[in-house]
Amino acid sequence: MSQGKFPSGWDEGKVRRVLAHYEEQSEDDALVEDEAGVEPSETVMNVPHDLVATVRELIAKRHS
Repeated sequence: MSQGKFPSGWDEGKVRRVLAHYEEQSEDDALVEDEAGVEPSETVMNVPHDLVATVRELIAKRHS
């Protein structure tokens, strides 16, 4: 992969380190990491693809 295809601040070494982190991560550690990214007042759920735009609109209305 050429340098031009990486986001700003990223290079092949960083990509390899991130991949190694997730490939070596246990399921329990992955779950802890996922849960740490969710605020106590939020819920994570599956939404059918055809409803995503509607859900985003509802969230935007609530935040405005």
